[in-house]
Amino acid sequence: MEALNTYTAEKTLAEKMNGRLAELRLSKAEAALRMNYSRPALSQYLNGKYASDPTELEKKIAWFLHETEPDRIGSRPDDQNIVGSITPPEGWSPQPRLKSKVEFFESRDFVQAIGVCQACQENMGIGIIVGRSGYGKTHALRKYAKLPRVVYIEGNETMNCKDIVRRIENKTGIPRSYGSIDERMERIVDFFNINQGYLLIMDEADKLINKYTQKKIELLRNISDSADLGIVIAGEPALETLLKSYDARFANRMDFYYKLKGLSRQEVTDYLEGYEVEESALAEFMSRANNSQSGCFRLLDRTLSNVLRILKERGETRVTMKIVSEASNMMML
Repeated sequence: MEALNTYTAEKTLAEKMNGRLAELRLSKAEAALRMNYSRPALSQYLNGKYASDPTELEKKIAWFLHETEPDRIGSRPDDQNIVGSITPPEGWSPQPRLKSKVEFFESRDFVQAIGVCQACQENMGIGIIVGRSGYGKTHALRKYAKLPRVVYIEGNETMNCKDIVRRIENKTGIPRSYGSIDERMERIVDFFNINQGYLLIMDEADKLINKYTQKKIELLRNISDSADLGIVIAGEPALETLLKSYDARFANRMDFYYKLKGLSRQEVTDYLEGYEVEESALAEFMSRANNSQSGCFRLLDRTLSNVLRILKERGETRVTMKIVSEASNMMML
């Protein structure tokens, strides 16, 4: 039986254009207007019924595809045989571009949180990071957790000691056993002593401590006492007080400490760099980032995400207070 030859056929320019219009939810009439070309001619070409010389039209279509490419900065049009030159055709009206939102904004809090993690991992130290909800603590810790030999666990009120032990086993690849917690802890300690250079991050650690139980945080202290690894515990500002109240021995072992401060006004400006933001909208962004009651990085980030969603749907680039208000209606503030 002969093997079947499979291949992917190269799309024609018309197919690429039809696909792009569908992605942008743009009509042929709107595209023709931006290309400064006849709507009937564009429609006929895209339907395979254009009888005239298509050279000039194909140049404009190629440039439209180039200008509406999501990552077109620094790129050249795909259809070089059609375009022939980087000079756009006469009458070209480029599609407005929206800057993509940065995935990880390196604020001072982000840099300092990463620095504490790095110092603890390199020096087998113990660190504590505290900050209000929404300041970006977890965001930074999860970023660092992508590095080798980092075990990240997020605590919650319902966790018990067995849950913590099981999560450490799963994250490190230690075969799960059904012995006592003490026996399993011994295997965990042996693993970290043999495989040195690990960092254990316990996020939301404040949820593990209350006046009824301290055993969960004591479990982490026992690991730090017996194993050669770095440990970072992180949580709400209350974590610092809880730790001093219910496990002073662990609190006294802290080598590194950082309390998140929130975004500065300059950092908000830097975060919004590249966007066209009117003055009133900028003031609202500042308030959502710096307001002492509810302001935080998360609120700023969520607001910007919704603003960009609205602008993209409308093909606009200017951020106005009206747009911010519309974005706010999509959120629970």
